[in-house]
Amino acid sequence: MTDSTTPARTAVVLGGSHSGMLAARALAGVADRVVVVERDSLPAAPGPRKGLPQARHAHMLWSGGVRAMEELLPGITGTLREAGANRRPVTTDVVALGTRGWFRRWDESHHVILAGRDLLDATVRARVLADERVELVERTEAVGLTGTGGAVTGVRVRPCGGPERILAADLVVDASGRGSQAAHWLTGLGLPPAERREVDAGLAYASRLYRAPAAARDDFPVVNIQPDRREGGPGRAGFLLPIEEGRWIVTLCGTRDGRPSPENDDFVRFAREDLRHPLIGDLLEQAEPLSDVSFTRTTVNRRHFYERMPAWPCGFTVLGDALAAFNPVYGHGLAVAAQSALLLRDTVERHGWGARGLSRRIQKAVARPVGAAWDLAIGQDVFYPGATEQGPTLRDRLVTAYVDRLMHTATGNGRIARRVTDVTSLERGAGVLLTPSVLLAAAVGPLKPGLSGPPLTAGERKAAGLVQGPATRGDPSEAP
Repeated sequence: MTDSTTPARTAVVLGGSHSGMLAARALAGVADRVVVVERDSLPAAPGPRKGLPQARHAHMLWSGGVRAMEELLPGITGTLREAGANRRPVTTDVVALGTRGWFRRWDESHHVILAGRDLLDATVRARVLADERVELVERTEAVGLTGTGGAVTGVRVRPCGGPERILAADLVVDASGRGSQAAHWLTGLGLPPAERREVDAGLAYASRLYRAPAAARDDFPVVNIQPDRREGGPGRAGFLLPIEEGRWIVTLCGTRDGRPSPENDDFVRFAREDLRHPLIGDLLEQAEPLSDVSFTRTTVNRRHFYERMPAWPCGFTVLGDALAAFNPVYGHGLAVAAQSALLLRDTVERHGWGARGLSRRIQKAVARPVGAAWDLAIGQDVFYPGATEQGPTLRDRLVTAYVDRLMHTATGNGRIARRVTDVTSLERGAGVLLTPSVLLAAAVGPLKPGLSGPPLTAGERKAAGLVQGPATRGDPSEAP
């Protein structure tokens, strides 16, 4: 803490969602005061709010993000589990149809935490706001930065029904999500526009909550049906996640000319008839719907390359979806936000509060997890018609061709499956996929033949009510 002659170190975080709360936690250990500015009124318990419509869709937290959250909030995984969140080992409890076939359920390499977004946010928020150094200013909109192109000194805010005022800060963190105005604010300070890339596959997605069959409520795997872009036409996908209170949250999605309907009556039909395999539809036939369908088209991949700007102001940084928003289907946004918040804390601790060039160092540091997730997100999306003006680059084509080969190998090679999940879990960088042994394995291909159907165990089929039918024609000997 500061003494009576030293100005208090103040940080302002814009946005009180997942990214913003973790950023506030990261700064609470290095600042004297952290003010979180949020447009919504945040619920005290898990519940919906206007500014987070994506909460109605499926979310997963990959283990790379779980580990970062544990660094920031020790014991948070246990708290989430006590609140009802599920932990599923990867790939042991994942039934997935990839581009090149069904994946086997190998021994655990990594894991995911599964919960409704309302539960996840409320649990994290309660832990963060329990720290007396963190203040929450609700129903207040950030409308601009104060300062110059060389140094940001605070933020202008407008409370609901009140006059505009200025919050002075040594550091302003924009974690306000997809609607961030950071790019506009920076040019308003006289800085040149940042490089930006968008990849829009035209994806729309629809989600619905279900009560799982009684026997399948305690221990059921993740189910994921992925598209195969090599087939041509739109890409359609679906995934089923077992979350708290014995429920399944199911998200179905499709690109241009292949989108799911927002209508309740068409949800199961799309899952059964339009996906590459009817498994999810068959499962839903045995489950009880608990909600109407939630539908959105806000799925564009958008990245601001702020780390490449020739000049960057002191006292300002951008995190989370405000920096890079990913197609939600790949499930990396939550993990990247957690890793970015941890890097925020570590960079400030390493270089010191107020150090020269600190904000630029933070921006460059968080570009690492962002870049890893970005490459994974656009690897498929960039190939769909209309996704970009120029189409896929040569790098996009080379990377995707190699990843396709790795995914094919991973269907029948447990070591390569582990290496792939090292990267998809955001626990290791993509460099692990370029070692000589992995390159050789990719050239050889899978060591076991492809599966003929989904690798559900006999017990899982029975629990879900799938004793017979086309969705159960797997090879039982391949189940764990």
